[in-house]
Amino acid sequence: MKRIGIYPGTFDPITKGHLHIIKRCSGLVDHLIVAVATNPNKKPMFKLADRLSMLETDIKNLEGAKCEITVETFDTLLVEFARQKGAGIIFRGLRAVSDFEYEFQMTGMNARLAPDIETVFLMASDKWQFVSSSFLKEIARLGGDISPFVTPATQEKILEAVK
Repeated sequence: MKRIGIYPGTFDPITKGHLHIIKRCSGLVDHLIVAVATNPNKKPMFKLADRLSMLETDIKNLEGAKCEITVETFDTLLVEFARQKGAGIIFRGLRAVSDFEYEFQMTGMNARLAPDIETVFLMASDKWQFVSSSFLKEIARLGGDISPFVTPATQEKILEAVK
């Protein structure tokens, strides 16, 4: 039986921290779906098509991935999307204790809605714990160097967006 996992997020934009989690997830399943939430409540900087494009480019160039990785969008409950895709695992990345409370509540609710789908938390490596898409957008807006935190292709898109 094929193990399918989902790594959901807004990815506005994708960071090297996200890529590190994706690479680690790829060693735990046979097929990883990187699921991009449409979530208009977050007011993303990038249109959905742009976020998909950045993800696809960065994943295509990701070295060391151990399974098939696809990128898809969803605008339903995450557990419903997981059921539609036949996924038994939802991966969530944690950077700090501040992430945990929100993720803990979401995981509890998802477990009530879909007890057959497991949530697996992966701690960000110390190199990426402080990196967030929000911080990167702000640094770019203020003229700071974001090159250590995103791929060159994504950096180009961010810099175009903040002009």
